[in-house]
Amino acid sequence: MANMMMNRRTLLSSVVSMACMPLIPSSGHAAVEAMHVLKDPNCGCCSAWIDMLESAGFRVTTEPSMGTALSRYKLENGIPMSMVSCHTGKIDGYMIEGHVPAADIRRLLIERPEAVGLAVPGMPYGSPGMGSESEREAYEVHLIRRDGTTATFSSYDAA
Repeated sequence: MANMMMNRRTLLSSVVSMACMPLIPSSGHAAVEAMHVLKDPNCGCCSAWIDMLESAGFRVTTEPSMGTALSRYKLENGIPMSMVSCHTGKIDGYMIEGHVPAADIRRLLIERPEAVGLAVPGMPYGSPGMGSESEREAYEVHLIRRDGTTATFSSYDAA
């Protein structure tokens, strides 16, 4: 009987442990990152960018915003006018402006620089959500520093 109780306890303990495993991030694997995005509800390229992020494993929530309200949000969160694009995300304390590739967002979250975030100003053709990457124009992803200055974070050649 003692052996049977031990087996039941062991089994129950194993089942509970296995059920909790998805809640505990394992080393070497990033937890699902949550991003909140403000965007024009009628913008197709913003939706395409969000779809790409979700395909890359990000959990994205959206909030409709446009015009003056969206511009004010960008400025209040440290995005210089020269870096503005069509949508703005926030993830783990960083701002993501425009069509920033998922790989650059992941790199930002790993390196954790002292910065406002990343931006792809304008809407370069071939950036994520902006048409065919195989025919893209060259563009840069900029790191926005806390003092408002910027530096190139990564570059993408024309294809």
